[in-house]
Amino acid sequence: MTDPELWTWGERYLKDIKKNSTILVREQRQTGRTETQSFKIQKSKPIIDEIDRVLARHYGFTEEEMDFIINYDIKYRMGREIEEGGE
Repeated sequence: MTDPELWTWGERYLKDIKKNSTILVREQRQTGRTETQSFKIQKSKPIIDEIDRVLARHYGFTEEEMDFIINYDIKYRMGREIEEGGE
């Protein structure tokens, strides 16, 4: 974690997920008040992609390998379907 670019993107990511989060409050008789922070990670996808690009350079990934990681993220982690051929 000595890469200043990765450090900067990590800080941006943490700020962004916090900005895009919501606090859910529940009042129950037995347990009382509970608060849960809900994160909308998909809203931070552009920052996640930049972090992936920095890591790809660090590990020497090819452009094709990096594209695979970013598209895998879209299809499986973000819950979106992409058409074959990337369109």
